[in-house]
Amino acid sequence: MEVSCSTVWNDCLEVIRENVGEENFNTWFRPIAPLRVDGDVLTIQVPSQFFYEWLEDNYVPVLKRAIHTVLGPTGRLEYSVVVDSGNQQAPAVSVNYPANGAGNRRSAVNGFGSDDYSPFSIKALNPHTVNSRLNAAYSFDNFVEGDCNRLARSAGVAVAKKPGITSFNPLMLYGGVGVGKTHLVQAIGNEIKNNMPNKVVLYVDQSDFTNQFLNALQNHKLQDFQNFYQQVDLLILDDVQFLAGREKTQEMFFHIFNQLHQSGKQIIMTSDCPPRDMKGFQERLLSRFKWGLTADLQEPDFETKLAIINRKMQADGIQIPTEVSEYLAYSVDTNLRDMEGVLNSLIFHATLLKKEIDLELAKEVLKNIIKEIQSDVSVDFIQKTVAESFKVDLDAMKGKVKKREIVIPRQVAMYFCKRYTQLTLALIGENFGGRDHSTVIHALESVEDMMKTDPNFKATVDDLGKKLKMRVS
Repeated sequence: MEVSCSTVWNDCLEVIRENVGEENFNTWFRPIAPLRVDGDVLTIQVPSQFFYEWLEDNYVPVLKRAIHTVLGPTGRLEYSVVVDSGNQQAPAVSVNYPANGAGNRRSAVNGFGSDDYSPFSIKALNPHTVNSRLNAAYSFDNFVEGDCNRLARSAGVAVAKKPGITSFNPLMLYGGVGVGKTHLVQAIGNEIKNNMPNKVVLYVDQSDFTNQFLNALQNHKLQDFQNFYQQVDLLILDDVQFLAGREKTQEMFFHIFNQLHQSGKQIIMTSDCPPRDMKGFQERLLSRFKWGLTADLQEPDFETKLAIINRKMQADGIQIPTEVSEYLAYSVDTNLRDMEGVLNSLIFHATLLKKEIDLELAKEVLKNIIKEIQSDVSVDFIQKTVAESFKVDLDAMKGKVKKREIVIPRQVAMYFCKRYTQLTLALIGENFGGRDHSTVIHALESVEDMMKTDPNFKATVDDLGKKLKMRVS
């Protein structure tokens, strides 16, 4: 009675399962498909050359034991390896390799591409010689944590402790320009590199990844390119959103992503938007982006900016008055890169002019480099500042929510709009859910009454007034 290849392979799997861990079994043996059995030779199909190499390098004794148990002492194993040409229009092909055929597998694939090209020319990566392309200045210690980035930082710390093991794989961090994405992902990379020196860590931005891929494509070295990336333990891809519309590059990244993820390697990506808002991407790739954790980094709030300013100045050995750091935190409301530029300019001017850093110098420096600083403040700025101070949702405060914890901050914001803008009462009301001028009048009276009877409330409003006054003075 002829035995089917599926039966033979299932019997082999029973032996293999007893000799490897469950995770390794699911990763390296579940994806294998039996193709045929011819006498004492079983042919199995594996999804890539990398997969084949891994089995040959790590599981030959286990495979031999399984084959000999099921097919007898003369039992042999052969592979059919799926080879991707890198051409999206061309179907994948299969190349047959004998087991333990290190020499044969070279010649079997030399016909694929140029005559002198071997997809196995890249040796195993040495973590001590690979340029990780990380900036050693980026660390968790100098990454200032705040409400704007707490989730992302916590996820980063967890990944750095157990790369590839947590459910945060991939870790997708998104946010606007200058909110600290690159700092955070490089801090993760540096932490892993320092604490786990045997891990191969690689940081690459989208443009370099794309250029490397195009160069490999032109020189018929796609398999070298893929093999290189598949040996990385932590891959950090910055600005992944710029892969949009690049079909072939996406195809290659899809395969690299799959192999790394299946091998328990860690993947980290940054983007300016969450996967659900990405356009020009294959659906199967977007689906994988959502497998792990997606966390956003928002624009820093006042307290976080204040901490960043003080940290930067302390690192440079410079002490600045509290009124200066608060003025800068409120005045620079773009992003952290702009803030760093302002601080560097302030330090330069103080050094050049041999002056102490005070409020007057800070205002003079800012006047020359931040066009957004005007003689008055906008309604948006007042609303944002008040919402941050009272720790309430900005949209709720601007809308029609009538809960007391929202109404009071709304009235305070109206109070400051009357005080620091040229808007009429009717226009102020329009900026708060379309309320009429009588509602604004009531808000002004309520704030003034509460300031007379509640010292804590008065202190809060006075403090807000000082901060807003810095903006207009």
